[in-house]
Amino acid sequence: MTSAIILAGGFGTRLRAAVPDLPKPMAPVRGRPFLAHQMDYWIQQGIERFILSVGYRHQIIMDYFGSTWRDIPVDYAVEETPLGTGGGLLMAASNINESFLVLNGDTFFAVNLNVLRDFHARNASEWTFCLFRTEETGRYLGMQVDDDGRILALKSGASRVVNGGAYWLDPGVLAGLKWKAGQACSLENHILPLLMQRKRKLYGLEQSGLFIDIGVPQDYYQAADLLP
Repeated sequence: MTSAIILAGGFGTRLRAAVPDLPKPMAPVRGRPFLAHQMDYWIQQGIERFILSVGYRHQIIMDYFGSTWRDIPVDYAVEETPLGTGGGLLMAASNINESFLVLNGDTFFAVNLNVLRDFHARNASEWTFCLFRTEETGRYLGMQVDDDGRILALKSGASRVVNGGAYWLDPGVLAGLKWKAGQACSLENHILPLLMQRKRKLYGLEQSGLFIDIGVPQDYYQAADLLP
């Protein structure tokens, strides 16, 4: 069963002025939550199960999506206290035994899942990042990548090739970390630097598909015109 974890537990502080009473992934776009648009896209790509990592006002998300969405099972990993992006991922992934997709709940990235999986397998990657090019280098985690796609360095604010918040990874890459399920940590500041230090096989696949980040009001207001 092809599973996707969606990290949807953040507070959405920067978007609070535009969407004051909802978790950020539930911000309405054309009359439906942003998260619903995202999940619909990935169902079309072949996702067969969702695990939503939720925290802030999580009951709103759970009431809307329930235990199934478009006949696809939906499970929840509920943060009773904030765990950060890394902690949310570790808790949601604790019972997954095969490679899986991870998505940020406030971004939409049109990636072909079959292409992503094929690239991952061809390179024997343990964690494959979907990358895109941008001039907003200070907003996203930059990546230095070699000609084969191997990630050589994480370079915040120093690269036009950046992390798009969509990943395909093997569960084994999360084994043996300093943090366990239920412990707070950051994906960007803790887990990824440690994996780089340990020389795990991290690859990046640059994609040119539509990318939307609703993290700030200006981009959120544009989402209705951009989403398919």
